[in-house]
Amino acid sequence: MIRLERVIKIYTDGTEAVREVSLEVGKGELCVLLGPSGCGKTTTMKMINRLISATSGKIYIDGMDNTSIDENELRRNIGYAIQDLGLFPHMTVGDNIGTVPALKGWPKAKRRKRAKELLELLRMDPDGFIDKYPRELSGGQRQRVGVARALGGDPPILLMDEPFGAIDPITRVGLQNEFLKIQQELHKTVIFVTHDIYEAIKMGDRIALMKGGRLVQYAPPADLLYRPKDEFVAGFVGADRGLKGLQLIRTKEVMWRSPPTAKPEEEVKAGRERMERQGIDWLAVIDDEGRFTGWVVSSNLERGQKVKEIMSTSAIVATRNAVLSEALSLMLTSGLNVLAIVDRHNRLEGVLTFQAIQEALREAAEEVTV
Repeated sequence: MIRLERVIKIYTDGTEAVREVSLEVGKGELCVLLGPSGCGKTTTMKMINRLISATSGKIYIDGMDNTSIDENELRRNIGYAIQDLGLFPHMTVGDNIGTVPALKGWPKAKRRKRAKELLELLRMDPDGFIDKYPRELSGGQRQRVGVARALGGDPPILLMDEPFGAIDPITRVGLQNEFLKIQQELHKTVIFVTHDIYEAIKMGDRIALMKGGRLVQYAPPADLLYRPKDEFVAGFVGADRGLKGLQLIRTKEVMWRSPPTAKPEEEVKAGRERMERQGIDWLAVIDDEGRFTGWVVSSNLERGQKVKEIMSTSAIVATRNAVLSEALSLMLTSGLNVLAIVDRHNRLEGVLTFQAIQEALREAAEEVTV
């Protein structure tokens, strides 16, 4: 889908910003350009849609030399999201999202429908937000609108320059997760610039690590963590690569899919017997629809006759696509050694145990030493 062949960028003052970078990004892949400030990652990205012209080398978009494509047409078919957003303050959210569709000649009704679809996709109430102005939104909401605008014309390619870098850590994690869910559904070809190794590992199908304008290693995240090409890569990744490796594993890969459960009206005695048979000290409590409502733990078994009398409610849950590093953080916050994994309707899909995370850490450590 995107191919760079020995691309060089030299500025008029003689600065060589990009030095013979060659890489290929397949259709539907998310490629992260990673590296320290000044390494050439943003310059490389901007040469793809010709916001910056290459000095030499070739860049192909779906087999076509990007210099042979009309500049305006090229940019209208490549979504662009940046850290400082660039939302038009005098335009509503709906009009901001519809910027590229308007340039493409979409009728107003179709643009508004598209804006509503994207707001819903990003978990923003369409009717509540579509007619607001950027000044009426929080930073995280503006960032979501920025992503929606990049998706407005349904482009096959997205360029994202540190799109979540200017917001608080909690909102940032939420936006990363939302975007990954969207990517699983839309399968866009994405170039994503960041200087954050944790974000790169979490987001990327492949990571292009750059230094001084050169491409040092281009590989899946696991290869950078466990098979670094040289000392620079090993140093950039860091000594805690085993822990970072938890970002490569999703809860669905290690969760207990059919955990023992209890119902609120059930007798405590039956729950105790179930714990003893399974050799555990907890039961997940679900209602008749399978929705997670809380926990029963062994230390509370003597305090009542019915499960509902001794259960502790909990709102701390994770989804099956959460990475293990985030799931571990949630587990520690809950104070339990087990975490409920639920779907979007809060139905229990499984549980994640501390033992399963320990096993994942052990396997990660073994890979490091191979």
